[in-house]
Amino acid sequence: MRVRTLRRALVGVALISGIAATTLPGTAVAELSAASGRQELARALDHLVRVGGVPGAQAVVSERGRSREVASGAGDLRTGRPFPHQAHVRIGSNTKTFVATVVLQLVAEGRVRLDTAVEQYLPGVVRGNGNDGTRITVRHLLQHTSGLPDYLELVNPLRDRWRHFEAAELVKTALTLRSHFEPGAKWEYSNTNYVLTGMLIEKMTGRSAAEEITRRIITPLGLAATYYPLPHETGVRGPHPRGYQEIDGRRVDFTEQDPSWGGAAGAMVSTGADVNRFFASLLAGRLLPPALLEEMKRTVPADVFPGAAYGLGLIRIPVSCGKEFWGHGGSIPGFRTRGGATADGRAVNVTVNQVLPTEQANAAVMRAVDTAVCSAA
Repeated sequence: MRVRTLRRALVGVALISGIAATTLPGTAVAELSAASGRQELARALDHLVRVGGVPGAQAVVSERGRSREVASGAGDLRTGRPFPHQAHVRIGSNTKTFVATVVLQLVAEGRVRLDTAVEQYLPGVVRGNGNDGTRITVRHLLQHTSGLPDYLELVNPLRDRWRHFEAAELVKTALTLRSHFEPGAKWEYSNTNYVLTGMLIEKMTGRSAAEEITRRIITPLGLAATYYPLPHETGVRGPHPRGYQEIDGRRVDFTEQDPSWGGAAGAMVSTGADVNRFFASLLAGRLLPPALLEEMKRTVPADVFPGAAYGLGLIRIPVSCGKEFWGHGGSIPGFRTRGGATADGRAVNVTVNQVLPTEQANAAVMRAVDTAVCSAA
């Protein structure tokens, strides 16, 4: 797979409950509607496996403290078993929302300012080839408007499957390339932004981004299945599906890998239920003061999904029912996740166990997300 293709890869139907309400009591209507919604979601996942071409898929829908799972296809092609219950998966760039939340907590504490130049926090780190840390702000990093090149233009996670990368090494690699545009001029996704943000967290707190995410988010929210891998940790803890990657025309089991190339831009592992709890808690105001949550939701147009807009590590994702739906998504060899939470408290996560760089596959994943958000499942 070409590096450019790999880099790009790593970045509803009306229900009948209203009619039934005329003849059935309220509880029966709710049960009928929920059953119909689950069937609709199951069909969307079946479509994702059949048309999208992935081995398997799992959707987790969380609401009012409960999570429901729907799965299709195989979580393990060797055994034919489906995704396990409470499957642990690599969540890729959903890591960015955790990182952005920590930075905004530091802003709330007066330790970081969004519109201050990166140079003030990481002196001398962002220099060369038109990349200038004196003109790039923390906001630019979080919003992907810095103009910094993505190190994935040069780093190939398939070739370097077992190689361990340090954050500074990834940034230096990116800075051998020329700046793509003037800071603030437009939006362009770059993992370099978030690796730098992880370095900023460490500089300002004396602890790694992994430690701060654990201390500030994972532990307080009780996300028992969520973690940032240890250095050189290559496996996935807990029950998990196998993750696959196509290499030279062959489907290869890519579950084990060193995810350090993702770092603060995409290394974390979680479950659908935990990711849902995180996004629901974030959007309910449990992690940030109201003013900073609003800053996080100030967006610029972004082509990460059709019709999407990007805030500070948070994406507004359009859905067919018109609900306000905020989340992110992540792709790492072996796993793709998409989801978020609505203003009324429904959280959704859809995971597949192969990243396929086709519009058909991407559309099928987003269709499943849309169904989970907008149905009565």
